[in-house]
Amino acid sequence: MFVGLDLGTSIVKAVAFAEDGTALNVESTPLALGGRGERIEQDIEEVVRAATGVLSAVTGGRAPALVTVTGQGDGLWLVDGAGRAVRPALSWMDGRASALVEGWLADGTAERVYRRTGNVLFPGSPGPLLAWLDRNEPRSLDAAATAACCKDIVHLRLTGERSTDLSDASVPFLDPRTRTYCPGALADLGVGHRAGLLPPIAPALPYGTARGGVPGLPDGTPVTSGPYDLPASAIGAGVTEPGDGLLIVGTTLACQVVVERVAYDEDPVGFHLALARPDRHMRALPAMTGTVALDWVLGLVGCAHDQVAGMLAESPRGARGVAALPYLSPSGERVPFVDPAARAEFTGLDLRASRADLVRAMCEAIAFAARHCLETAGLTGQLAVCGGGARNPAWLRLFAEVLGRPLRVARGPEPGARGAVLAAVAALGEELGPGPDPVVWTAPEAVVDPDPAGVAFYEQAYADYLFRVGGARSRWHGLPAGLRSAGDHH
Repeated sequence: MFVGLDLGTSIVKAVAFAEDGTALNVESTPLALGGRGERIEQDIEEVVRAATGVLSAVTGGRAPALVTVTGQGDGLWLVDGAGRAVRPALSWMDGRASALVEGWLADGTAERVYRRTGNVLFPGSPGPLLAWLDRNEPRSLDAAATAACCKDIVHLRLTGERSTDLSDASVPFLDPRTRTYCPGALADLGVGHRAGLLPPIAPALPYGTARGGVPGLPDGTPVTSGPYDLPASAIGAGVTEPGDGLLIVGTTLACQVVVERVAYDEDPVGFHLALARPDRHMRALPAMTGTVALDWVLGLVGCAHDQVAGMLAESPRGARGVAALPYLSPSGERVPFVDPAARAEFTGLDLRASRADLVRAMCEAIAFAARHCLETAGLTGQLAVCGGGARNPAWLRLFAEVLGRPLRVARGPEPGARGAVLAAVAALGEELGPGPDPVVWTAPEAVVDPDPAGVAFYEQAYADYLFRVGGARSRWHGLPAGLRSAGDHH
């Protein structure tokens, strides 16, 4: 039995897999987000309790051969030398560092960091949050021994091992050339003197054994950490070859494409997440709002998720002229452009617009945003899809039409947990003996083919979307209409 633990933003899940990839058991528990306004935080101790709770429940008293940990990336999780919380974790959704990022975008610092690391800065990434705390809350950093991401803190508590993997180390301090932290990037953000808080980077994956009576885990159970949920989900969906991509229709709209080189010389956009092979990176463009944008509209019009299919059937393609932009995050947008001022909007409204038109317009806008990100990332091959939004067949067909290609639905449940197991087995090799067959574990559940009529319709609708994005970006910054285009990444 192999157990994958996935520490999401709003839910923690554990999946027990048989050797053939069949899910034997799935357990989950919700998580709360705290804070107010642009300050979004999580209780580290609550996350640890949730993790140990679902681990105990999913194993059912059986000793697993391996436990793997993946989860939300970015944010900043501070703990002391004993692995205990110094303060609540700053979420990847946190916007308090927006002013810092705006300054770095204006003065060239953000571009300089990208040329060093291949990764952009956004308010909820570890670099800006570390810099904000250093300027505004230095005592928290003084009291901390480790500043890491979610999965590494849980791994630390389970095993006592203080380390991170290449994927979580990538944003924004990893130098892909040396696969070590980049002193220049730390200095650019003014946090070189805090470098000691960053955990060591494991060459393969952080590895330890369960200790201290973790419920449901015998002492000595092998436990690994990483990759974090974006690349782990790609591995779990079988996305490993250059040009192939994965779309995660979740809280974020996470778009990824496998690439062989880091695009240092291109416009600064997105992230390059290092993988175990030096010639493989995930070009990740995770938009800030995915299903959460649809949730907001459903709440506005008083509808539930099980009504979305009916709403899409009631409103025709193009939503009778109603159109939307999906940028609802308080911290703006980070891909395929970085703009803390980005905001959502509806256009084309009149008294004839229905609730269904509003729902369809936002569903289409989220699909357009996915295409924008995937094209920017360099998608040329096959595309897999997973996430909560992918469980809605009507919306999935809309995605296929907007993207103009078949969608391979990733094998469930929880491709992130599945991918973490596969990554661990590949990293540990002979230590575990014969392991799972990746081909069997990642075979798609279904393939959704697009309707050619829908593909033709959305070609023009997507061009209209890009035009509206360009106009909105000008308005956000008080520029004359048309001065910015949707392709500008600065």
